[in-house]
Amino acid sequence: MSDKQYFLYKLLPPRPDFASTMSPAEAAVMQAHGDYWDGLLARGTAVVFGPVAEPTGAWGLGVLEVDDPADAERVREGDPAVTSGTLTAELHPMISAFVRPFAAA
Repeated sequence: MSDKQYFLYKLLPPRPDFASTMSPAEAAVMQAHGDYWDGLLARGTAVVFGPVAEPTGAWGLGVLEVDDPADAERVREGDPAVTSGTLTAELHPMISAFVRPFAAA
């Protein structure tokens, strides 16, 4: 059994049509956000991330694998989408997580 903990990271946009109406400044923030999460993925902190399409508007989903809940909070505190004040993020601990083994690239 792993000592890792998993968190759902839900990134909430400021308006339902954000994905299609973002300003150039907001688009730059989202580029920085994507780069940030690419780094988390490369380091093994992010398991998966990406936008979720819903009829009421898109939002962002990430799953974090961390050693300590404070590590998940640090991810939120470092996310350019959040630190810029452009979007907000919720963190939800997963009760359990069943993660498939990843094949070597």
